[in-house]
Amino acid sequence: MDKVKIGIILLIVVVVAGIVGIWLWQNYQPSKLDSFAQCIKDSGAKFYGAFWCSHCQNQKAEFGSAKRLLPYIECSTPDGKGQLKVCKDANIEGYPTWEFVDSSRVGGEMSLQALSEKTNCQLPN
Repeated sequence: MDKVKIGIILLIVVVVAGIVGIWLWQNYQPSKLDSFAQCIKDSGAKFYGAFWCSHCQNQKAEFGSAKRLLPYIECSTPDGKGQLKVCKDANIEGYPTWEFVDSSRVGGEMSLQALSEKTNCQLPN
């Protein structure tokens, strides 16, 4: 290979590494809601949703980067036309559905305050 091709390849590698680095930095920064999201998960709550569900996306967005810690269970088949067995077995009929350790369920988006009350998890200041 000549020097020009090697230079182009190196440039591409640097640009891709930079993009990946920025994405990782933005999505895995500690968040003030990390401990809250982890507490919700530790409480035994479950968050059933579907990738195509706008209300599920809104719910996740409330947690920012802490969404990665939520007890999220994907219900949709990859083609978006069916429901996975885990959600059929749980009789999930709409998204999002929150299920709590006392077996109660809440359908739809929940406020952080309501989630705090249902899970006994303290919201950060």
